[in-house]
Amino acid sequence: MTLDRLRPLATRLLRPFVDASTRLGLTPNGVSVVAFGLAVLAGGAFYWGGPAVSGNTWFYVLGALLVFLNGWLDLLDGALARELDVDSRGGDLLDHVLDRYADVVILAGLAAGIEQYALGFLAVTGVLMTSYLGTQIQAVGLTRQYGGLLGRADRLALVGLVGVVALVVPSIAGEPVVGWLLGLFAVVGHLTALQRFYGAWTDLTT
Repeated sequence: MTLDRLRPLATRLLRPFVDASTRLGLTPNGVSVVAFGLAVLAGGAFYWGGPAVSGNTWFYVLGALLVFLNGWLDLLDGALARELDVDSRGGDLLDHVLDRYADVVILAGLAAGIEQYALGFLAVTGVLMTSYLGTQIQAVGLTRQYGGLLGRADRLALVGLVGVVALVVPSIAGEPVVGWLLGLFAVVGHLTALQRFYGAWTDLTT
């Protein structure tokens, strides 16, 4: 289960947006910063939509839209960098740092809105370990890993989906649907990290 396999399709769909960004004079780093700003707004929307705050689940729909835009711009910055031939280690570093902070802000907003801080902590650590293993594997000389049980594209898609579903089905078995999502991230995130570690360890030791 990973939407990262659809990157070639996304690249083709991005073509008009890359052309428009080039005409507007946008820079990859600028797009990365805007994407992070949208993630912050999404985290705020998820917080305000939580039953512990306003309980207005329309904020979840707004958060879902902002998460979709964040993910789209996260693809656009890399495509734009390649188009302008300005790929750099600095740009790659900025993109990854902002992506990790975006993940934290979004999940923190979801957890705070339902006052499930321990579950939010487990979800955040699962997500961060998944991302860490992806880049650490590259650091030891292997190909950077994007796949696994739950890659970033999958997480963003699930957050967006649950944001919309929560409008109709706010809870399941007495628990907020957002809580189930965080539980999924907590469990599958760590499993994905371990899956990536096992694959890399096997490649390095055989």
